[in-house]
Amino acid sequence: MSDDAPRYVHGTSPREQERLALMNDILNRGALLLIGLRGGERVLDLGCGTGQLSRDLARAAGGPGRAVAIERSTDQLREARRLAHDAGEEGLVDFREGDALSPPLRDEEWSRFDLAHTRFLLEHLPRPIAVVRVMLRAVRPGGRIILQDEDHDILRLWPEPEGVGALWRAYISSYEHQGNDPCVGRKLPALLHEAGARPVRSSWIDFGACAGQARFPALVENMARILEGAQEAIVGTGLLGREGCRAALAALRLWGERPDAALYYALACVEGVRPGTE
Repeated sequence: MSDDAPRYVHGTSPREQERLALMNDILNRGALLLIGLRGGERVLDLGCGTGQLSRDLARAAGGPGRAVAIERSTDQLREARRLAHDAGEEGLVDFREGDALSPPLRDEEWSRFDLAHTRFLLEHLPRPIAVVRVMLRAVRPGGRIILQDEDHDILRLWPEPEGVGALWRAYISSYEHQGNDPCVGRKLPALLHEAGARPVRSSWIDFGACAGQARFPALVENMARILEGAQEAIVGTGLLGREGCRAALAALRLWGERPDAALYYALACVEGVRPGTE
């Protein structure tokens, strides 16, 4: 594995695929509103995962031929193609297997995209700036770069379930043990600037809810599955043992049944522009 290669803690199991699908359903509407495609754009989606947002972007841009989506994981790419087939949208997105650091683009495709996008990728990279530079090179002068990623430190639960705070801190530490940055979300404008783009907008996509909101149970289950999937990495930090993980996860799910529970979280979304005019 190269020094810049992604270092994931989640894996690509079928259970993780289910979690990603659930998360996409919750986040994609807000993401599309912020991205604001008007039609006719040529879109590059790096680290597309299971591809639901890639297909949303392609539809918003005008349909087949408008979006290229790159994914490194064979499992994730297989699931993206399966979901597209099941939705009757084969051919809507040009799904390609490859690394975001050296995407499989043809010579004539470089510097021709109107938008380059990535979500939940930079947090898994030891050097996220390398991907942002690739995105800058991929878009035309005046083209847009949109980065969506997490700042794990902003999570708040109330009332605080016993042990979950310690579990979440160990989860954050598991990123650091991999050489990644769990708080990259707050640094996205700085990454754009360092890469040579001009940051023009920053915002949040709400990813929280309280008991009584329809999406609250799904958000609690999503958080539980994230932590379950990362359990080996969490234990590897030495901050929490397996029994502590199990107890905290049980407390989290029990907390999710409280009528007064609230989860506060958000996804950072930042836009930059490549200098120059076409």
